[in-house]
Amino acid sequence: MKLNDPTLLKTDSYINGAWHGGNTRFAVTNPATGDVIAEVADLGAAETTAAIDAAVPAQKAWAARTAKDRAMVMRKWYELIMANAEDLAVILTTEMGKPLAEAKGEIAYGASFIDWFAEEARRVCGDVMESPIPDKRFLTFKQPIGVFGAITPWNFPIAMITRKVAPGIAAGCACVLKPAEQTPLSALALAELAERAGIPAGVMNIVTGMDAPAIGNTLCADDRIRKMTFTGSTEVGRILMQQSAHTLKKMSLELGGNAPLIVFDDADLDVAIAGAMASKYRNAGQTCVCANRIFVQDGVYDEFARRLTEASAAMKVGNGMEEGVEQGPIIDSQGLDKIERHVADAVSKGAEVLTGGHRHELGGTYYQPTVLANMSSDMMMFGEETFGPVAGLFRFTSDDEAVAMANDTEFGLAAYIFTDSTSRLFRVSEALEYGMVSANTGIFSSEVGPFGGVKSSGLGREGSKYGIDEFMEIKFVCVGI
Repeated sequence: MKLNDPTLLKTDSYINGAWHGGNTRFAVTNPATGDVIAEVADLGAAETTAAIDAAVPAQKAWAARTAKDRAMVMRKWYELIMANAEDLAVILTTEMGKPLAEAKGEIAYGASFIDWFAEEARRVCGDVMESPIPDKRFLTFKQPIGVFGAITPWNFPIAMITRKVAPGIAAGCACVLKPAEQTPLSALALAELAERAGIPAGVMNIVTGMDAPAIGNTLCADDRIRKMTFTGSTEVGRILMQQSAHTLKKMSLELGGNAPLIVFDDADLDVAIAGAMASKYRNAGQTCVCANRIFVQDGVYDEFARRLTEASAAMKVGNGMEEGVEQGPIIDSQGLDKIERHVADAVSKGAEVLTGGHRHELGGTYYQPTVLANMSSDMMMFGEETFGPVAGLFRFTSDDEAVAMANDTEFGLAAYIFTDSTSRLFRVSEALEYGMVSANTGIFSSEVGPFGGVKSSGLGREGSKYGIDEFMEIKFVCVGI
C-alpha cells in the first residue's frame, strides 16, 4: 500500500489519546487479492472498559467548552480529512475492495458530516415557553447525553463512523467506537487525523478486536454509556437492544433493508436504468439501501430487462485500485456464499438468468453482475437482503399491486420509485412503509437529509438537522418569580 503519508496507516487501538497494541493481533486482508495488509491490535472487554474510564471525564471537559470552540476543532478535522483524501481512499479500497473512485466519493461524503455537524453544534437551542402559571417561567435546555458507544460496519468504513461520531462530538459527547474487524484501518486513520485536529484525549476512543460480542456487551452493560448507535443486521440490533435494556440506554439503530425499486410504465427509462444501476451495483451491491427487489410494470418490463441486462453485462469487474473498474470483490466468502444461495434458490424456482449468475472468472470472492427475470415472492431474494450484485426483476400490473409487494417485508429502510406522474409520485411515496423514498434517482444520501428506517430497519435518524438531537437530552427548568 503506497501512501503519501505512511503515518496514516495505524495498526493499534486508540484509547485516551494513546495507541495500544495489546498482546495479540489479527490479520486484515485485501479482498481483491487475499493478501494480508496489516496485523491489528486484538483487544476486548478490559480495554473497552478502560476506554469508557477515559471517556467519562473527557466528556465533561469537552462539553464544558463552547459550541463554537468544538466547531472549530471539528472544522480542522474536516480539513485534514479532505487534505488526505487520496491516502484515505487508498486505505479504504485496499481493506474493503470498492473501486477507488467510489472510495474517494465516500471520503468526501463522510467528511461532509463533520463539516455539517460542526455548524449544527452552534445552532442547538432550547426554548422559553409560555407559562400557564403567572408566577412561574418555563424553559428547556438541550444538553449532551454523555458518553456513547458506537459499532460500525465494513461496507462504509469512513462514512458510517463520521455519520455517528460527528453529531455526538458536536453535541459535547465522547465516544467509544468498535469498527468492523474487516476494515479497522480506515477508522484508525480517522483517529490519527482527529488527534492532529486537536480533539482531546478520551473524547474519541477506538477499540479494535475480533471478539465483537464481548466488546458490544461491555458497552451495553456499562451504565456510564448513555447511548448506543449501531449500523448492521437486524438480528444484532435486537441483541444490542436486549443487552442495553437493563441500563435503559437511548438507541440509534440503522439495520437491515430490503429495498424495492419500482419502475412504472410512464417512467423515463433512461433515468430508470441509470438509477437502477447506481442503486443496485454501488459497492458491488453491498449497501443497506441497494435495490434488492426491482418491480417493473408490464408495459415496460421487457424493454427495461433488456437494457438493464446490457448495462450490467458491460460492467468492468476487478481490483478496485485498477483504472476503470466499476465493481470490486465481495467482502468475504460468507457474503459470496449467501449470493450463491440466493441465485440458486431463484433459478430452482423458475427465475431466468439474463446475464451473470456465477462467480467471476477472476476467482477469489468476485461475482458477476447478474440480472434475473421472472422472479416471484416465494424466492429467498424476496424476503432477504442479498447484499450482492444481483438484480431480480418482478413483474406487476397496478399501482396497488406494486405497493403491496414492496410493503410485504418486515423491513422499511429505503425505497425507490420511477415515474413521470407527479400525483403517482406522491401517492406511492406516502403509501410505502419506508423511512426514505427516492424518486427518479438511484442516489439520495446526503448529510442534509435524515437517514433511517422504520419497522425492523431500525430506530432514529442520522444526518440532517435532526441528527444532533439523537445525542441530546432535553431538560425542563421551571423558575418561580
